[in-house]
Amino acid sequence: MHPISILIVEDEAIVSADIQDRLKTCGYTICAALDNGADALRWAGETKPDVVLMDINLNGALDGIETARLIRERFGLPVVYLSAYSDAETLERAKITQPYGYLLKPLAERELVITIEMAVYKHRAEREQERLVHDLEKALEEVKTLRGLLPICCECKKIRAADGDWESIEAYVSSRTDATFSHGYCPECFRRAVEELDAAAIRKVAGGA
Repeated sequence: MHPISILIVEDEAIVSADIQDRLKTCGYTICAALDNGADALRWAGETKPDVVLMDINLNGALDGIETARLIRERFGLPVVYLSAYSDAETLERAKITQPYGYLLKPLAERELVITIEMAVYKHRAEREQERLVHDLEKALEEVKTLRGLLPICCECKKIRAADGDWESIEAYVSSRTDATFSHGYCPECFRRAVEELDAAAIRKVAGGA
């Protein structure tokens, strides 16, 4: 598995440099370290990092919470907040964006690493689950099963539909499933057809004679 790639969005240069050094030492790949929301959106879309570490106070018009919301909506990437704020109002705003973690500064390296690993694992598991659900839904769309008792004429073999009309087997099945039909002879019918053709030929020859 490729090394985890991280996008850091932090407006304090010293804090950003410290985080980068710690993460590089732990074997992570830093795809970019930015200080504003606009650049973060652009880089998130271009690089698709495994996780975004997001400060809440940023340079520019967008704060970290709004930037995180847009990153989630546009790219579906996991965001972990890094903040010195833990007041109720900030936490309520942050929760709405469904973050994968919320770490308070100053950061403890072990806590940072564990949060990153759990965020990436959870996100990958969610994506795999979504893929499996999509594949299952697609398979269910392609497979339609006929159930229940089907009234069928013992003579002409037509099937009586729910509305009371009688339909050929081909028409009935084709209208209710994705099946298509090709026609041919089974061995018994083929033998009978040949015998009938032979008998007709004999009668024709006898009649001509």
